[in-house]
Amino acid sequence: MPDFSLSEEDRSLQDLARKFAKTEMAPHAAECDRTGRFPEEIYRKGWELGLMNLNVPTEFGGSGLGLLQQCLIVEELAHACGGMTTSIIANCLALEPLLLGGSREQKGRVLPPFCKEYHLAAFALTEPGTGSDAGALQTRARKEGDGYILDGEKCFISNGPVAELYTVFATLDPALKHKGITAFLVPRSSPGVHAAKGEEKLGHRASSTGSIRFDGVRVPASDRIGAEGEGFSLAMRTLDQTRTPIGALANGIAQAALDHAAAYSLKRKTFGKPIGEHQAIQLKLANMAQDLHAARLLVWHAAWTIDRGASGTLESSIAKCFASDAAMRITDEAIQIFGGYGYMKDYPVEKLLRDAKLTQIYEGANEIQRIVIARELLASYA
Repeated sequence: MPDFSLSEEDRSLQDLARKFAKTEMAPHAAECDRTGRFPEEIYRKGWELGLMNLNVPTEFGGSGLGLLQQCLIVEELAHACGGMTTSIIANCLALEPLLLGGSREQKGRVLPPFCKEYHLAAFALTEPGTGSDAGALQTRARKEGDGYILDGEKCFISNGPVAELYTVFATLDPALKHKGITAFLVPRSSPGVHAAKGEEKLGHRASSTGSIRFDGVRVPASDRIGAEGEGFSLAMRTLDQTRTPIGALANGIAQAALDHAAAYSLKRKTFGKPIGEHQAIQLKLANMAQDLHAARLLVWHAAWTIDRGASGTLESSIAKCFASDAAMRITDEAIQIFGGYGYMKDYPVEKLLRDAKLTQIYEGANEIQRIVIARELLASYA
């Protein structure tokens, strides 16, 4: 069995993230949620502390952290605000295809600027008509001269309206399905790139999510990641790496809900005693704690597996799926413990439920995760 004892370095990273979350993120979380404000000043501070670009190797100026260490940081940040955390870690998602499939020249050209100065990037895979069916995407990449011309639209792109660089997945021929998909680096400044304003969302309102349109965007061959037709594989391998931190993000939201609910149960009195002394509330808290502990162990195990060189497809899918479902159960019960107050925006728990919902959807909806889990399981018996 793996040993999940945290090292001094691990605890130091946790403490750094916890302090930043408490002092910089939490005081502004409710206001940003209410107004939908994108608090870029907070993200800049996070970058200055090394809390962005966590997966970029130190040779290119990044933190070079293992996946378990990344998950420790993400959970602490999400305890303060899920939406802010999504924007802080979006660079990891956007840059991962480059780390997996880019050339040495591309990495040396693209990665250091993100670590020397504050920049945001976005992972552009989802489209209006495809969603979970990524192999059917319609954004076209037409070869022309020594490069490509991109035409199409992406939607629901985290940091899309504010990113300076997009990792774009386009197809050379829709008839080829998965085999035609190719990945490209596309600067926002490229002629023909149009980023729409941010969407109005149920939760994660401190993050910026929107559509991007590509109208005849010229991309040099030097900005193609990997070979033609390798884009789908790169996208799936990327999600194997980045799905586990979404489980950690869900755990941070769930821990916040449990903390609020337990503290409230000791203060709120009914029938002459704190509601935490009523068995009905104790059973709720016990179930919440069980779910959270199981989710955290699954996330840590998935991260540990990937850190040791395995693909982690099965483990990351299980961790993300279970943790996000658990976060929904835990935040729902937190509202129930608060009663009518839990339904009001003056109290913190209703935001947590809205933020938890997205973790069941992005980076692979949980319905897709269950299909992945079943396929991986059955393959092991074949």
